[in-house]
Amino acid sequence: MRILVTGSAGHLGEALMRTLRESEHEPIGIDVLDSPFTDRHGSIVDRAFVRDAMRGVDAVLHAATLHKPHVATHRRQDFIDVNLTGTLNLLEAATEARAGAFVFTSTTSAFGRALTPPRDEPAAWLTEDVAPVPKNIYGVTKVAAENLCELAHRDSGMPCLVLRTSRFFPEEDDLPAVRDAREDANNKANEFLYRRVDIEDVVDAHLLALAKAREIGFARYIVSATTPFTRVDLAALRADAPSVVRRHVPAYADEYARRGWTMFESIDRVYDNARARAELGWRPRVDFARVIERLRETDDIRSPMAQAVGAKGYHRAP
Repeated sequence: MRILVTGSAGHLGEALMRTLRESEHEPIGIDVLDSPFTDRHGSIVDRAFVRDAMRGVDAVLHAATLHKPHVATHRRQDFIDVNLTGTLNLLEAATEARAGAFVFTSTTSAFGRALTPPRDEPAAWLTEDVAPVPKNIYGVTKVAAENLCELAHRDSGMPCLVLRTSRFFPEEDDLPAVRDAREDANNKANEFLYRRVDIEDVVDAHLLALAKAREIGFARYIVSATTPFTRVDLAALRADAPSVVRRHVPAYADEYARRGWTMFESIDRVYDNARARAELGWRPRVDFARVIERLRETDDIRSPMAQAVGAKGYHRAP
């Protein structure tokens, strides 16, 4: 199968290209940046470039995007151009090429203000049924692009699946208070409890979505590491997260103590990946318990793919 991968110079794009190049498929990577995984250099905003790149393509993995950190450095119009117009260009070209599947990489950031309940309420339990309330131009354009995918499916019948991925980037947190409170690996390990996913598992979800797209037609899925928590834990997570974690993953306490690490005192939301596991057959391999095992075995929470892709940053220059 000939698969067009957008954003091939980015974290996920590179991981997809690395995996697909080792498979029976024929991947074609496109990006505005040159890289060892970019086959064609160009922008998805350029309709002619997109139409030409789409020739003979059987499926699309659309990972190209302006990200949340770009909110501080790019105009709102840039987000409209790349995240919205670029997605529309790809959808229309894919429809014309009679592509058999279109998988759009969205984000759990799309939930926006729905993520954080008032201080005196339990943590939020996030499923695909929660209505997004975007809080910045990034979220607005990702939700709008999801809706374009749904419209394209309704109008043309082209199978379109949306994957709302949680954090998988290796860069430090964009909030100074979070960065300063703990070392980076400690923060990321904590996040596997409720808001992070390993990039190898994200790749698996995308490939499963390609395989299942024709059967499903259109759907949105949360792609996040499997949480050990249940809805019963939500009030306690907000008030005393360490005690809840000790109950579910008792092995963490000794490993954290050995490293001088600490758990977040409060957790305000939990992403539920049950629908992706049930409908896509997705089986994420990395959860918080596996992270603790990795720390004992290798002293590194990153998977081999995460280590190979490395950190790219979000800008060409600081």
